[in-house]
Amino acid sequence: MRLTVVGCSGSYPGPDSAASSYLFEAEGPDGDTGRTRTWRILVDLGNGALGQLHRYVDPLTVDAVLISHLHADHCLDLCGYYVMRKYHPTGAQPRIPVWGPPDTPGRMARAYDLPLDPGMGEEFDFRPHRPVVEIGPFRVESVPVVHPVDAFALRVTADGRSVAYSGDTGPCEALEGIAAGADLFLCEASFRDGEDNPPDLHMTGSECGTAARRAGVERLVLTHVPPWHDPQDALTEARTTWDGPVELAVAGAVYEL
Repeated sequence: MRLTVVGCSGSYPGPDSAASSYLFEAEGPDGDTGRTRTWRILVDLGNGALGQLHRYVDPLTVDAVLISHLHADHCLDLCGYYVMRKYHPTGAQPRIPVWGPPDTPGRMARAYDLPLDPGMGEEFDFRPHRPVVEIGPFRVESVPVVHPVDAFALRVTADGRSVAYSGDTGPCEALEGIAAGADLFLCEASFRDGEDNPPDLHMTGSECGTAARRAGVERLVLTHVPPWHDPQDALTEARTTWDGPVELAVAGAVYEL
């Protein structure tokens, strides 16, 4: 399984990265032909991410999209993807599944000022998150976490390897549970220690380290640091509570698992 960081900036696109988006690729049999091919799924498609996705793959080769929650920095480039799939010069593209919170169809229709029916339903097959979905060689688990809107942490498994992704959340047992034993843990570090941080919203670097330790992950990758913070602060904080491998997510980074 290969993970490519398409975008990792928190809250809005930054000078060095688009907002949240992660590309997963793995080999598996095609359901129609039985031949082995590369399957691709996107986890989140925040503002600025679709343009960057072109650097790594043809966006039309993506098999499915999973949206952790409906804040703009995690979902808004579905609008551009809708336009691409609807008006591409090769013709309208087949519908692809998009898993997300229950209001994803309405949220995206409103974002592009479309009537709710059909909204983007002719381009995307919207489906609410389920505890487990199978997409080609991928097994994707989801669990609700704590955030002001419906939000989900995800775990993507293929080839016997797993990546856990926090989405946006405050510290919670559900996050530690879905990350348990993961080979790589993508955890958001939007807050800094010692500041007046609202509860149940985001995590500090030290809280990421604590979650990684309790979950027993192999490797911690800090992501979603807002442009107004120095990412090195998150890294320093994480090392106070976690003594395993840790690094900062950067756009374009590729992890082979």
